[in-house]
Amino acid sequence: MTTLRDSQPAQEPPAGVVVREGVYGGKVAAIEPGGADFIPLGERHGRPRGLLWTWTSPNLEFATIFLGVLAVAGFGLTFWQAVAAIALGSGLGALAHGVLSAGGPRHGVAQMVLGRLAFGHRGNALPAALNTVAGGIGWFAVNSVSATLALSTLTGLPKPLCLAVVVAAQVGVAFFGHNLVHAFERYAFPVLAVVFAVASAFILSKADFGAAAPDGSGPGGLGGFLIATAASFGYAAGWNPYAADYTRYLPPDTDRRAVGLYAGLGVFLGCTLLQIVGAAAVTIGGDALGDPTGTFTGHMPALVGDLTLLAITLGAVSANAINIYSGSMSFLTLGLRLPLPVRLQRAFVALVFGVVGLVVAYFGLADAGHSYEAFLLVIAYWIAPWLGVMFADMFLRRGADAGAPADARMFDPGHRNPAGPIAMAVAMVVSITLFSNQEKYVGFVPEHVPAVGDITFVVGFVLAAAGYAVLRRVPALAPRPAASAPASG
Repeated sequence: MTTLRDSQPAQEPPAGVVVREGVYGGKVAAIEPGGADFIPLGERHGRPRGLLWTWTSPNLEFATIFLGVLAVAGFGLTFWQAVAAIALGSGLGALAHGVLSAGGPRHGVAQMVLGRLAFGHRGNALPAALNTVAGGIGWFAVNSVSATLALSTLTGLPKPLCLAVVVAAQVGVAFFGHNLVHAFERYAFPVLAVVFAVASAFILSKADFGAAAPDGSGPGGLGGFLIATAASFGYAAGWNPYAADYTRYLPPDTDRRAVGLYAGLGVFLGCTLLQIVGAAAVTIGGDALGDPTGTFTGHMPALVGDLTLLAITLGAVSANAINIYSGSMSFLTLGLRLPLPVRLQRAFVALVFGVVGLVVAYFGLADAGHSYEAFLLVIAYWIAPWLGVMFADMFLRRGADAGAPADARMFDPGHRNPAGPIAMAVAMVVSITLFSNQEKYVGFVPEHVPAVGDITFVVGFVLAAAGYAVLRRVPALAPRPAASAPASG
């Protein structure tokens, strides 16, 4: 591992910033070396507009469609109420994604490494561990299930065999790393866009936009609207902890506004459009929750339905290539060292996550829809407090490091900022205890006032942001200055 010293050129980051080893550049058919360290300036490449398809492609999948189905068939909304909830929730998640993505080129590190500024080196283990499990295993399993069901429906092959094929494809992309992930999303984009555009045209042509919510479909009203908004936010914000992972290779002088715009727009378009189509599909009729994939494709001609099933499989691979890659980056951010050369650790972790995710997905095949709803809301529960701390820290540090290409505190094991993990943990406990609204646990407030729906993510964000701003002023909890020569990152 290489650490920059004062003898390096002035344009390089300061002493103490750990630099990723190896030569990679723009090579696609090569295993990305190193782990979660600073990307050398000579290795930077790419343009902001590439982020549009990087973040649109992984959302062009059936998991996105099914979330729109849930808004009507599961949460009891009419089509237009669902559209409003989808746009609001997805918009908030996309906005956060754009802001976080914009910091990648200047800092040159993964999103969870950036989090060490707000959480401290050890305290950052809280969000990094959650993201490792949620992305590398949770989202991986959820998307693998939707791809497996689509492939099995199309081919008639056994679901376990289809699952193995899907997992092998997505792990293969993530194994090679950053450049192949971007390339895969770029080439998958036109295929997914065309197929889903045709499928959407058939759905929208048959939809009854003025239909009432299905009988017995859910709470409806304000409560259903807030639950649907929370689910859409959780889906879009589920990408937020990955944001800088895919912008850190861009040159440091890249236009930050362009980076944020293309990244945020990709998330918003991919999430919003297909969720709306999913909501429209429910108004046509059929068993949208019992057989979501078959019912959706049953509304279109056989050829288009078959192409849609293929696109659903491809879209899930697009999503999981990102989930596995970023999940492995979060794992490396924990600081755990494997008995392998540094250049191979990320690739090895991606393979391990593939095996674990395969097992989790296999046991989730029987109840994909119900488990998916609960998982979406859980995602929002931890990400919203994390965002609260991150944005509060960015606001409080504004202008302090405007000219620095990187911050040595991100690689200093002695850097402490206990206000971050404390604020996040307290916000999670309070917001979930009082406002959670799930089948297995209903918080105190929605239990007594059902119209509240699920505002856990709003409460969690506000509590975490305010708590961090207050705790950071306490001398014992204030950030400690970085050591002059950290050991490693």
